[in-house]
Amino acid sequence: MKATLWHNPACGTSRKTLAILEETPDIELTVIEYLKQPYTRQKLVQLIRDAGLTPKEAIRLRGPDAEERGLPDLGDDAILVETDKGVRFCRPQDVVREIL
Repeated sequence: MKATLWHNPACGTSRKTLAILEETPDIELTVIEYLKQPYTRQKLVQLIRDAGLTPKEAIRLRGPDAEERGLPDLGDDAILVETDKGVRFCRPQDVVREIL
C-alpha cells in the first residue's frame, strides 16, 4: 500500500506516526517535510476534506504561539497522512492505523 506522510521532524507526534508507518509491513512510504516543501492550498484543502475535517478542526490550537498567531479565532478558510484507504490527521499518532 502507498502512504504519504506530511512530516515535521521537530514534532514528536509526527515522528511517532512515521515510526508506526515504517514498522508496518508492505507500506510504500513517501515522506514530505512540509516545512521544506509546503502544501499548495489546493492540496491542503483536499487533504482536510478527505480526512473528514473542517479547517478549524485540523489546525493546532494549543502551543506557545497559537494564541499570538490568532489560530483560535481563524475561520474555515484559513501531521496529514494519505494512503489508498483514506486520509487522517494523525493527532494522536495511532489514528494512522485506521487507514493501514
